[in-house]
Amino acid sequence: MSAFISSIPVCLAVCCLVMLAVYLWAYRIKNAGVVDIFWSFNFSVIAFLLYFLADGFYTRKVLICSMVLLWSLRLGFYLLIRVGSHLDIEDGRYKKMRADWGTSANTKLFFFFQAQALSNIYLAIPFFIIAFNNKEGLSIIELIGVAVWAISIMGEALADAQLKRFKKTPANKGKVCDAGLWNYSRHPNYFFESMIWVGYFLVALNASYGWIAILSPLTITLLLFRVTGIPLTEEQSIRSKGDAYREYQRTTSMFVPWFKK
Repeated sequence: MSAFISSIPVCLAVCCLVMLAVYLWAYRIKNAGVVDIFWSFNFSVIAFLLYFLADGFYTRKVLICSMVLLWSLRLGFYLLIRVGSHLDIEDGRYKKMRADWGTSANTKLFFFFQAQALSNIYLAIPFFIIAFNNKEGLSIIELIGVAVWAISIMGEALADAQLKRFKKTPANKGKVCDAGLWNYSRHPNYFFESMIWVGYFLVALNASYGWIAILSPLTITLLLFRVTGIPLTEEQSIRSKGDAYREYQRTTSMFVPWFKK
């Protein structure tokens, strides 16, 4: 238990330092959107640290660290390519934040970046629980969790690839992406992202107090539905695409990617 508790401030300190460096870079280039990239990469940092700090069943520890590393790097590099392709143009969500915060924007962005580091640790609750789980062998519920995670990460990667391909086609400039999974859901990437965290939760259930890991998928889903995910994305889409996006809202499901209105 002492190793479990001591690992949390170590991971938090490293994540905060990463976000401090990212904030200084964002301040210099005037683009707060880079925080999304390193929010994703911070989970790789946590996975790396847990591999050396955790003393749980080795096979399980390697499994969860590998799962987190693969998910984090895939999402992080996807965002790096997307955001890095236009570092001189800040995402509309962060432009709005700057406008709302006015002259105090830079100060509030500093605390916002540090809050992202805190969220890394909070959302990593399942990873800590799993990596320190000493029970021998893997249970059926853990294997189901791995399967849910694997299907979801492939679904998210497919949705991201379809969106990228759509945007790269010159004829689609200014249009709303309705290709592939996006024909059935306005946010298939967010749906599969939430299911990835459900997978982590299922893997954590075999541990003592593993039920606490439910906080992560619940928080992710709440954020996607109510805070930084769907609301801000749809507001920006309406600002940039107007009636075309409103029509898209009318004819497609908001979240679940296999029901067409």
